[in-house]
Amino acid sequence: MASLGSLRVPVVTPPAIAEGQWLWSPHDAFVADAPVEHFRRWLNARRGMDLPDYDALWAWSVADLEGFWAAIWDYFEVRSETPYRCVLDRRVMPGALWFEGARVNYAEHLLRHATLAPDAPALMFASERGVLGRLSWRELDRQVRQLATQLRALGIGPGDHVAAFMPNIPQTAIAMMATVAVGAIWSTASPEFGASAVIDRLRQVRPKLLFAVDGYRFAGQDYSRVEEVRRICAQLDSIEQLVWLPYLDADAIPPPVHAQVRLWTTLLRSPDGPVEDFRFERVAHDHPLWVLFSSGTTGPPKAIVHSHVGVLVEHLKLTAFHVGLRQGSRVLYHSTTGWMMWNVLIASLLQGATAVLYDGSPIEPDPLVLWRIADQAGVDVLGVSPAYVQIQQRGGVRPCKQFALERLNTVLLAGAPSMPETFAWFYQAVKADLWVTSQSGGTEVASALAAATPTHPVYAGEIQTRALGVDAEVWDDQGRAQIDRVGELVIRSPMPSMPLRFADDADGRRYRDAYFTGYPQHPGVWRHGDYMKLNARGGCYIYGRSDAMLNRYGVCIGTSEIYRSVERVPEVLDSLVVCCEMAGGRVFIPMFVKLRAGCSLDVTLRERIAAQLRSDCSPRHVPDQIYAVDEIPYTLTGKKMEVPVRRLLMGATPAQAMSRDSTMNPAAIDWFVRFRERHLAMLSG
Repeated sequence: MASLGSLRVPVVTPPAIAEGQWLWSPHDAFVADAPVEHFRRWLNARRGMDLPDYDALWAWSVADLEGFWAAIWDYFEVRSETPYRCVLDRRVMPGALWFEGARVNYAEHLLRHATLAPDAPALMFASERGVLGRLSWRELDRQVRQLATQLRALGIGPGDHVAAFMPNIPQTAIAMMATVAVGAIWSTASPEFGASAVIDRLRQVRPKLLFAVDGYRFAGQDYSRVEEVRRICAQLDSIEQLVWLPYLDADAIPPPVHAQVRLWTTLLRSPDGPVEDFRFERVAHDHPLWVLFSSGTTGPPKAIVHSHVGVLVEHLKLTAFHVGLRQGSRVLYHSTTGWMMWNVLIASLLQGATAVLYDGSPIEPDPLVLWRIADQAGVDVLGVSPAYVQIQQRGGVRPCKQFALERLNTVLLAGAPSMPETFAWFYQAVKADLWVTSQSGGTEVASALAAATPTHPVYAGEIQTRALGVDAEVWDDQGRAQIDRVGELVIRSPMPSMPLRFADDADGRRYRDAYFTGYPQHPGVWRHGDYMKLNARGGCYIYGRSDAMLNRYGVCIGTSEIYRSVERVPEVLDSLVVCCEMAGGRVFIPMFVKLRAGCSLDVTLRERIAAQLRSDCSPRHVPDQIYAVDEIPYTLTGKKMEVPVRRLLMGATPAQAMSRDSTMNPAAIDWFVRFRERHLAMLSG
């Protein structure tokens, strides 16, 4: 039996589904009413284009970048204080300038639907601490303007950095919008992060003001963060103001800090002067919007600076055309505030959609938590990670048996490669008529590179298309484009939401080294770091991070292929595999498996795992050794820590290999530290 929250259910092995197997096709009305189809017809009618379908639209969007992004600007009626002088100054990376001369504000666009349906919900929210609540557009707009006015009174303005140590609750969204509304630069760290991980991030931006909570609840357990807030403030002397929100305990007292302490409730009182007169700070094309952070599992996290105008046009495109949002849609993505999917969730407001926030465990007190919220909130679009779906699969969960989910029409899978069985499970266990999408991009662009379109069928494991305006290809080691072969995902032309720069990277070296050194023979091409296959119909398959690939006898193997196979063995609940290059050119590929309770990794089970891999994949996929482990380490955003484990086994110290405070289950790291010590002679060759 497997334990899912408080429910104990039999472990179910998902049936094998062929990669690329057809699963679903959209009906004519679904296609005709899709926002991307409205846009295509608008282009044909208003711009004299002749674009018969999505594929033609994508081809035009990358061939004529300037024309495409100008059309996005006009179609969504972007508000700018001044007209832009040109859409794109030069097709170069890095350093392209977008919409020079424009002056916009991202928060203004998030809230511009407030007058269209003021009493409709802009935010809905739930947590382990309460029932489903809602905040109207009118009230959200009022609170943002009030808080922004108070921030101005505290001396916060354009260019100042503001940070938050807050969970996925309405107050965090309000704080973000108020910060952006006055032209300040937003950063956030989820309260699940330890103090050291937060300090590693925020010392790169030196925030002037910090929003913080006293604690949070997860899986039924309360976690105080008072001491963490004290440590963060003690280490960051840039913090002049601490805004304190007693979230876990209404009577919680803020810790003693050098900063001036303000109470959230005090700041939300009506300021002097009517908030209707509030003025959004419209800023230049290259003004920073926020700083997003990479996972930081293998060193200091990258502090990625995006612009207002770049993220605005990118999110308008993404939310409408690749997620299918429109006014009145309701969207629930399970995310912490430390992951870029939280920013994409709040971006739903750009289309007049309702963002549904959930703070808590997705499987406690039972595995139906998210489905219950989705049903109660009338969610149209549900976003979850493949890891979450695998837990549901193996637990035999079938939401269709408990919930109607009448409005649910779209699923978005993000955070890790999705297996064919993950796609198929939704049609078997949730709903037969469902647009199941997987999208892949990254914090670097705050968006998707490989994306979805409601005009195409769904095939198992396949991301439907390349996103509009994204000039993506798959290259081999020599920089040759590949079709139906696995290689490196590259971007050949600039995107508006590519980073302005990294914070604390004055000469730009860290930024260039991160994305522009993979193909010296092709300078100025973005190497994203994902291992991908592009097929003849334009579908995309992501096989994992290229720096985590297994290279055996010159053949590169995606880790996702191995996980998909081995986790079909009933006794195996989870797994991790790495490739260690040893002295003398030797390669050692160990696999680590977490087994179902009561099972042991004996010779018979090892042989069955090897046989499964040989049958599903090839003899090259069989690891050199298989070890049983208590837990597989994950980042706080739910990604397996392949690269940190590989670095640890190849000789890096634990501190060099990974940040414990960025790890979902830090105790899992200790096992690998002990493993390296026990097997040091073997690993060193």
